[in-house]
This record gives sequence, structure tokens and C-alpha cells, in this order.
Amino acid sequence: MTSEKFIPYGIRFKPIIKDKIWGGSKLRNLLGKSASDKAGESWEISTVEGNISEVKNGVYAGLNLDELLEHFPDEILGKYVVDRFGGKFPLLIKYIDASRNLSVQVHPGDEMAKKKHDSFGKTEMWYVMQADEGAMINVGWKNRISSEEYSESLKKGTITDHLNFIKVQEGDTFFIKAGKVHAIGEGVMLAEIQQTSDITYRVYDWDRIDENGKSRELHTELAAEAMNYNVVDDHTVNYSINNNSTSNLVDCRFFTTNLIKVNGEIKRDYSYLKSFVVLMSVEGEVEIGINGKNDHLKQGESILIPAICDFAHMTSEHSKLLEVYIS
Repeated sequence: MTSEKFIPYGIRFKPIIKDKIWGGSKLRNLLGKSASDKAGESWEISTVEGNISEVKNGVYAGLNLDELLEHFPDEILGKYVVDRFGGKFPLLIKYIDASRNLSVQVHPGDEMAKKKHDSFGKTEMWYVMQADEGAMINVGWKNRISSEEYSESLKKGTITDHLNFIKVQEGDTFFIKAGKVHAIGEGVMLAEIQQTSDITYRVYDWDRIDENGKSRELHTELAAEAMNYNVVDDHTVNYSINNNSTSNLVDCRFFTTNLIKVNGEIKRDYSYLKSFVVLMSVEGEVEIGINGKNDHLKQGESILIPAICDFAHMTSEHSKLLEVYIS
């Protein structure tokens, strides 16, 4: 460690690129990532085991996030967050490109995830950055379904008849609680904010096979246990946004996310927060000034503002940012 005292600045990380059977070329072609044409995910900030983000800028370049948190948990996370999450970074920040449909899936809540995997659960949100004409997602059920009907539809191959499909476009936002069935559809690129967890129970995978001629594993029994079979429209996020202002998208016990539209200059006061802040550039380019140091954030890039930092200056001709913290 270069100093016993934490040196505060906006921390950038090397993306962790994940090739997927459903991945494509948008992370490379639209977001400028060093990625193949099968890249499905760019993990921007992660402390998932085996996928720890490495700092790429400033005095802590070359260290990983776990190493930083070991030495400076309160300065980076905020004592409030440390007390709640045991010094662990509580979020996983991603960009996702679905060139093909993702599997129909569900995630466990905290209680089930702790019991079965010694992990956090997985509540998440999506902000659609780009969508091909006619692109759709699945969130929830079309009508209430019983556990028996759910099992029967899997056997008959009719599960998709029961799913609630929604046509999407740029800017659409969805909040997906643990237990809600969902799938990102072909042609959608989005930003995802979720609890720190890599637990996914696949319900249905469109009968596809991988390059070795094998089907991917399904998790039918675990999914049935985690599933909410009710129809609850708590996933659609309605909002409006004006120039040089913010709009709240999601406010839950796991994270708060706001959308910031910058056309000119904004100064954000974080002195009242007891948490770190993550900024994700979902449209345009923006200059971020933190503690006298400036960073240029392009679309598809992210930055971590340590809790010890009180202000951020944002300057842009036109950009949109997701602002994420724990409240």
C-alpha cells in the first residue's frame, strides 16, 4: 500500500469481460470495450469470488477492490455500509449485451441465498441503453400461475405462454425483485445494478445447445422454491427527467439509483450520504471532477466515488448518468 492514509479520488476499474452463449458485439462496437463478438457482460465493479475488480487509475492502480477494502473500508464504503454489509462491496455493476435471448430465470432472496449458497440474494435493476427494433424483455407472469401449473408448463414446453413480455426502447427502466421470473431479450443492451451475487436459477433456455452439443443446466427445483407466482406490477419504473437535474429510478434497501441528465454543469453534494457512489455513463461523455482530479467518462464506463469524498462536478454537452449508492 502506497500510504497508510487513504488518498481520495474517483476510482476506475478494468472491466471483466464475460463471453456468453447469448453475447454479441455491442460491448465492443458501441461501448468501446476490448471484447470479442460473443461478449455478453462487462463487469465494471465486482467483488464476486474469482472476479475481483482491479484498479486501473491513480495511486492504487494494480490493486484489487478487496485489497483496498481490507485497508480502507470506512473511507471507501462508508461506516454505515461497512456495518450493514460486513465490509464487503454490496453491489455488482454491469453492462449487458443480449445478441440472443437470455435464459428465463429467477434469483433467490437473501434468506434462501444465505442458507443454500452462503451468499447475498439477487435483487436487480435494468436501464435499457439501446434496443433493436421490436426487442423485448420478460418480467413476471402474464397471469397468476400455481406451482403445479408452472411445473406442468415446463414438462409440456409451454412456459413462455405464461410469461409477461414487454417491448422496450432506450431509457426504459425495470426493477426486478428476487423471486420474479425474467429474461433479457434478443437485441437489448442495458446497464444492470444488482446485489453482489452470481446466483441464477435457470428455468428455461429456449431448447438451445452449446458448441459442444450440450444443453445448459437448468435449476428447476431451486427455481420453483425461489419463485413468486403472483402477478405484481412492481417492476415498471416511470420517471421524467429535465436538463441538469436528477430523477429517482429505484429506492430499495439494497441500493438507490438516480438518473442524472447533464447539459452544462452540475455539482453533486454527497456530504450528507453515508455511502460510496457509483456513476455509470449510459449516454454521451462527461467530465467528472472529484477532489481536484478530473476523469473523462465515456458511454459504457463507470467510476467509484469513495464515501469520504463530498462533492462531484459533472460537465458535459449532453450525457446521462446512473448514480448509485446505499441509503
